[in-house]
Amino acid sequence: MFLITLLALGLVAMLYASVGHGGASGYLAVLAFAGYPAESIRATVLVLNIIVSGIALIRFSSRWGLKRDLIIPLTLTAVPCAFIAGRFWSLDETAYRMAIAAILVFAAWSLATSRTPAAERALVRPPWALLLAVGGVVGLVSGLVGIGGGIFLSPILIFSRWANERQTSGVSAAFVLLASLAGLLGLYFQHGNFDIRPIELAAFAATVATCGFIGAGFGAHRSKPLALRRLLSVVLLIAAAKLVLT
Repeated sequence: MFLITLLALGLVAMLYASVGHGGASGYLAVLAFAGYPAESIRATVLVLNIIVSGIALIRFSSRWGLKRDLIIPLTLTAVPCAFIAGRFWSLDETAYRMAIAAILVFAAWSLATSRTPAAERALVRPPWALLLAVGGVVGLVSGLVGIGGGIFLSPILIFSRWANERQTSGVSAAFVLLASLAGLLGLYFQHGNFDIRPIELAAFAATVATCGFIGAGFGAHRSKPLALRRLLSVVLLIAAAKLVLT
């Protein structure tokens, strides 16, 4: 069972890293299915998310650069909002998960059926006020759901024409990395320690790091914009299924 869990985590990391995401929603599903205790899953997922999103950030930024004009205002509000939502807020979980899953399915369908990548269209420069608002909302939703937020942010960036597919992957990686760090810090302040087995965590980390490196390399260097869009639609569908089934 442990080897199967490692393989599943690796496949999740490879797929998600190819579009600049950390893979949190996939890791949650894998570890829950494998029977790991709830108190250790959240911290483990955040650690793996940080590793993979960090690798994706390096690979995409080294190839295509970073849109700091998007990353800075988005994360200024997202990080504190994600921390606050994850620490203090709660909603009717079943209805909330279903609503978010429906949004993700619609976004996946729109991405999969669209034939004009953002790379081929003129990009729009959004005002800082709007970016701050979007970052705050995505941060709140991410904190409530317990993930890094890339699955919500990426469709917004593409549909709004704020970034093309490869730029979106880099922005999402930076966003997920910072949000996950904030979430892990908040979790530490809440519980004081993490119930994680060091040997298992090391094996998980090595697996997702290796597979994430491969996936991010494919997304940054080999995949075409339209292929990135299709990959993102698959990731969104996986995240939606996770929200409904777990």
